[in-house]
Amino acid sequence: QVQLVESGGGLAQPGGSLRLSCAASGFTLDDYIIGWFRQAPGKEREGVSCIFGKDGSTYYADSVKGRFTISRDNAKNTVYLQMNGLKPEDTAVYYCAAGRFSTLRLMCRLDYGVGYWGRGTLVTVSS
Repeated sequence: QVQLVESGGGLAQPGGSLRLSCAASGFTLDDYIIGWFRQAPGKEREGVSCIFGKDGSTYYADSVKGRFTISRDNAKNTVYLQMNGLKPEDTAVYYCAAGRFSTLRLMCRLDYGVGYWGRGTLVTVSS
């Protein structure tokens, strides 16, 4: 049974940092693209960053480039999102997703190929 479990959300001050984790089970990262998506209240879901499990190649949305870093630990079957320089507009529920038969850009920009979603973790950036 495929499962994605997010953790690490919480409250951070503007300029602060958080690290999200996505623990995967039921499949191996090598065969999938793993992505982080977010949805703020009243807004559409958007792709934040995606990583190809096999070779670690990455994609970032322009809004987080230079501030967020996605990484994976295939031995732990876990993907991380290090978020630095947090802004109030980063406040959202962050979801982890896994997909195949797609590209990093298509999956992150259009959800193309996503087969599994986690339940999300709330990130709030406020002073």
